Amino acid sequence: MAKFDLTSLIGLYLDRHLILPLFEFLSAKNNFDENELLQAKLDTLSKTNMIDYLIDVKKQVYPDIDVPEEMKARRQEILTELQRLQEKNKTVLQLINDEKLMKKMESMRDSKTLIKFLSEEADFRIEMMDDHVKLAKYTYECGNYQVSSSYLYFYMLVFPTSDKNYLNALWGKLASEILTQEWDTALEDINKVREYIDNMGNSNPPQVLQQRTWLIHWSLFVFFNHIKGRDMIIDMLLYRPHYLNAIQTSCPHVLRYLAAAVIVNRSRRSALKDLVKVIQQESYTYKDPITEFLEHLYVNFDFDGARQKLQECQIVLCNDFFLIALLNEFVENARLMIFETFCRIHQCISIQMLAEKLNMEVDLAECWIVNLIRNARLDAKIDSKLGHVVMGGQPASPYQQLVEKIETLSVRSEALENLIERKVKAKTQDTNAVNWNYN
Repeated sequence: MAKFDLTSLIGLYLDRHLILPLFEFLSAKNNFDENELLQAKLDTLSKTNMIDYLIDVKKQVYPDIDVPEEMKARRQEILTELQRLQEKNKTVLQLINDEKLMKKMESMRDSKTLIKFLSEEADFRIEMMDDHVKLAKYTYECGNYQVSSSYLYFYMLVFPTSDKNYLNALWGKLASEILTQEWDTALEDINKVREYIDNMGNSNPPQVLQQRTWLIHWSLFVFFNHIKGRDMIIDMLLYRPHYLNAIQTSCPHVLRYLAAAVIVNRSRRSALKDLVKVIQQESYTYKDPITEFLEHLYVNFDFDGARQKLQECQIVLCNDFFLIALLNEFVENARLMIFETFCRIHQCISIQMLAEKLNMEVDLAECWIVNLIRNARLDAKIDSKLGHVVMGGQPASPYQQLVEKIETLSVRSEALENLIERKVKAKTQDTNAVNWNYN
């Protein structure tokens, strides 16, 4: 299983706090040496302020050794520093705890008006926000993510997006929402981070690529927990050229998650053609059972190969932090894809042969096909005496084809519109610069 584990690759693009849930998952699976995992967790925690958690892990790694005095001293230092920062931010914290004041702030969209309002209503000075950002960061490092999120929310209300710390605040708030499992808010934060990065244009291509690569990995937490995630991951990673380019350039392993999302999302079958094309292009840099399953089925029409890969897919999903919850749904939809593809090629199919392709017992396969024909209203009949499935003509619905094409075109049109807007904006800025120099 180790060769299919992506934790070491994904961890390169995650905040250290986001890596900790992955370590917990690996510990529960027992696929790696427990002492090595504990040591990795210890190294990660040592760079945070979660001193109590660090002490607990230290006891697990070295059960016969008492807690070092230096750790106890560090714990006291952290608490003292936290109290100092809270005292220094007393005025701002009082504002945050005032619900009526916060509602008024939320209704004000202009940063200058808001700052003026706070200065008049309370003893507030804009210089206080530097210490406030430090407190938010320190609180996050202590593992109090919910409180840190509220501090960063206040900061983002006060300052405009042009502020030097705004992007860092966005990342911190997104991480906090992920770690507290506030998926609706986290999804909003993903869109805000994406818009901010996209508005950076091509000012610093390596930095923009790095930011997009981080966002792709952080978004996996949300995409596989939010009800809209399966559509969002397809729209963002497959049909936004900049993000697809980031995957192909920096992290082709993310194709595993994009492929899994398409397989379980029956309403987005139109994306299969585009996805398979990308998988073929990247097969020389990355492949795993999930991407190979699609390649066997839709490129080679190798049903035996697809069946074998489906068995491996189940092992991969069982041991993947993001995909384990999709196991049953994935297998059901993968079998359906094998069945549909097989039916397009064959008019009369042996149930026994089909059962072998689907890795099922013959009786279970027959019941599965009966339910599938009934629920999906397929034009097919089962001859139980001969043990055959006889397919009728299945002309594609023009309406369904139109809907699928419109969905794809709408996403591409939006991406094209954003690209044109950025180019026009860049051209306008260049023209203004020329005029300024001329004057």
